[in-house]
Amino acid sequence: MKEDHTFITGRLKSFKFAIKGAYKLVTTEHSIMVQFSLGILITIAGFYFEISNTAWLFQTLAIGLVLSIEGLNTAVEKIADFIHPEFHSRIGFIKDIAAGAVFFAALTAIIIGLMIYVPIIQAL
Repeated sequence: MKEDHTFITGRLKSFKFAIKGAYKLVTTEHSIMVQFSLGILITIAGFYFEISNTAWLFQTLAIGLVLSIEGLNTAVEKIADFIHPEFHSRIGFIKDIAAGAVFFAALTAIIIGLMIYVPIIQAL
């Protein structure tokens, strides 16, 4: 069977794989489930408190950053476990680095969330 290399159908196939991957992340990985749920709650809070357009920009970016890095961390862990299923210090080191990237993204998101919502809550 000949592969289809046209631009539009190629992009549609890529989009289909991306949606499939996002669905797998949200439905099978507990860390993503937690982060996704927090993203939904914070989005609801944004509507409730009627945050500014700029706050929406930063909030959306922070949610996307955390989910993206969490997804990459999951991919690194799955690849590492596939390559070396038993414990190995080098694999553990790689996994720790990937988890550290999630920590930085989550810390950034927390700081952004505090900068948006603490002044709003204080004003109540």
